[in-house]
Amino acid sequence: MRVGRSVTAVLVTTLAFAGPLVIPPTAAASAAPGWAPEAAAYGVSATVNLPITMADGTVLRADVYSPTDPATGKPASGPFPVIVGETPYGKELAQAGTPVSLAANYDPYYVQRGYIMAVVDVRGTGASGGQWNILEPQEAADSVRVIDWAATLPNSTGAVGMFGDSYGGIDQLFAAAAIGPDSPLKAIFPIMTANDVYRELATEGGMVNAESDPLYLGGVTALNLADPALDDPTGAITPITQHLIATANNAVPLTLGMLTGGDQAYDGDYWQARDPVNVLRRVVDNGVPAYLVGGEYDVFQAGEPPDLSGLQNATAGRPVTAAMAPGQPVSGRYQLLVGPYYHTNYDNSVVEPTALAWYDRWLKNEPTGIDNTADPLHIIDPRGRRFDLPGYPAPQAIPTTYYLGDNGTLNTAPPATGHGADTIPFTGAALPCDRETEQFLTGLGVFALGFFGLTDPCANTDPLPGTSTPLRLTYTTPPLASQETLAGPIDASIYATANTTDTEWVAQLDDVAPDGTATELTGGSLLGSLRATDPTRTWTTSDGRILLPYHPFTRASTQPVTPGAVTRYDIQIRPMFATLAAGHRLRLTIATSDLPRLLPRADQLLNLLGGSYQVQRNANAASSLTVPLIGG
Repeated sequence: MRVGRSVTAVLVTTLAFAGPLVIPPTAAASAAPGWAPEAAAYGVSATVNLPITMADGTVLRADVYSPTDPATGKPASGPFPVIVGETPYGKELAQAGTPVSLAANYDPYYVQRGYIMAVVDVRGTGASGGQWNILEPQEAADSVRVIDWAATLPNSTGAVGMFGDSYGGIDQLFAAAAIGPDSPLKAIFPIMTANDVYRELATEGGMVNAESDPLYLGGVTALNLADPALDDPTGAITPITQHLIATANNAVPLTLGMLTGGDQAYDGDYWQARDPVNVLRRVVDNGVPAYLVGGEYDVFQAGEPPDLSGLQNATAGRPVTAAMAPGQPVSGRYQLLVGPYYHTNYDNSVVEPTALAWYDRWLKNEPTGIDNTADPLHIIDPRGRRFDLPGYPAPQAIPTTYYLGDNGTLNTAPPATGHGADTIPFTGAALPCDRETEQFLTGLGVFALGFFGLTDPCANTDPLPGTSTPLRLTYTTPPLASQETLAGPIDASIYATANTTDTEWVAQLDDVAPDGTATELTGGSLLGSLRATDPTRTWTTSDGRILLPYHPFTRASTQPVTPGAVTRYDIQIRPMFATLAAGHRLRLTIATSDLPRLLPRADQLLNLLGGSYQVQRNANAASSLTVPLIGG
């Protein structure tokens, strides 16, 4: 058992580790001034491998952690509410101890403060039966049965909440959407959770995410094969056989489909069934409060703010996929905290007391005050500055458009002349040392080097020079006259001609200090043949400028680039919340590849090879960057 946990811990660290990150202590929970998290009052005891039978007879397995009297070790007098965590990574990780236990969606912090926690292996993983298929809709029905089972545990009050990050966070949203009337589920707390799995994890800009996809599918497969053999060698044949069959039936066809242009390579029924955006309204209709936590550098960075706007819009009776309207009434039942976190870490000194205030409010009916807010979007920016906003996009933010100009400039005035263009070739490769590479490796470099007190240079400053080169173009604003806060969705509208029938665009946004040091803020990508936008899902300003382009990424929306024709490409740059000091500058970098992170398919690559692009910056085709800024 000890060996099994050690190997599993190493594997799962590459998938969903959530560990401590140092953030200024002023970034505390949004609760009432008179409320403070109680100190640990209980010990913890574990009961392992409890069976839960699903409707089709499949048996899931759960470990239950209960409060004990710290003096005697006997069960504490209750009753206590129950918090459920679901994981595909092996519930036994919970026994490895924090912070690795967080990968199992378990944290003893809550047990020590009067909650029972139940950790469940999802179908086809760990000790549970059945076959695993990533985010299979069947898991939502399983979750409903697990919730009902948890409510009847010995010493339970009958009230149930859910906890977990990444996969476990997504499962929470699907569970909250699937419950029936009078469900025991009273609140959820999803951490690092997607809105649109296809666009945020599987692909970006229509290209395969070559970092996240193999890392994730390969890692989960390895865990599901290793866990049974290491933990119960004599009884491992059946679960290992089931896991191998599941890999052959699900993971292999998914990977091949994405790499060869099959149905999974496009945003169709397969991905729509796995996208949380499609169930947000049902979460609200079922009356389940949700507090979300997201990361500025999370793989789901683009989806966490729209999760908030979707839940708030559903509460207000507005379209879930629309931008929130200025002055729109908001509900304290749906909130989001965004911090400077990668997917593999978040600051538990912030998250634990916030979650405790949330659970105490909804599962114990204590007046913690956390739901009393008119500003449900809480930000801790990369400089440690804390601020709260009434919606997303932030109504205080002024959409500001900068136009690409001569000599690598970004100007608020559009170009006045009818000529001006910059040439860049399709490179097919990129320097694998930037924040995006680290981000979509889930922050593993930051995590690993942090053990030795070191920082990851690729995750901090841009290592390349700040001027245009034959392989990338840069455009920089004048120094800011005063402090500005970048707050929300960003669009780069690039007009260009090309000599090929497809193009690849990679945009990066940097904060440039007066001494020239550039810190990468965020970025985005787009394959030219998938440039079509859906006006019903695209967010625009009142005067028609695009803030958040929505590309259908369907087979039907594919359209070749016409060689020599001026073509517009709207690149969705992932939303960012960052404070820019006076004297700093914004810099937009345009490149034509992000390999090894983004991988065009073989058929796409054939249409990209030999490409030469001319980025237009003239009165007839004014390429631009639109960012939301809050002054002061």
